Amino acid sequence: MKKNNARSEAPSAAAYFKEANRFYKNAKQILSQANIEYNRYLDAKPVQESAGVAYLAMLKAIDGFLIENGVSTDELPTSMTEYQKALKKFSARNGKVLAAFNTAYENLHIFAYYRRGLGVKLVKEGFDSVKFVIERLSGHKI
Repeated sequence: MKKNNARSEAPSAAAYFKEANRFYKNAKQILSQANIEYNRYLDAKPVQESAGVAYLAMLKAIDGFLIENGVSTDELPTSMTEYQKALKKFSARNGKVLAAFNTAYENLHIFAYYRRGLGVKLVKEGFDSVKFVIERLSGHKI
């Protein structure tokens, strides 16, 4: 039996961007199954699930961007505060990405995921912010 002594390489920035796109599309698909009445989602479960997946999509895109800019996988952020600091450092001349990150964090991660926020506009703004971050950092349209 032959041993595999080859080290596994860390995922590339492109792999992170690909995962971000996949997660984002999956989140949109989950959300599309939620019924709406009076500008509110009727069932919290698909909203919470899609909000969590969309937020993760954004984090994957940021990770890809950081790797592309020389950050090792061992040094990637592990908290919201660290992600904010990294965005300030690596995209300092463009506050739009940080603003979109903050909107997605608040609307999707805090309100929709944790606090069961069911407002359609709240969730849509969060998803739009995630899409903006992914597209801006990856350089590709979703």
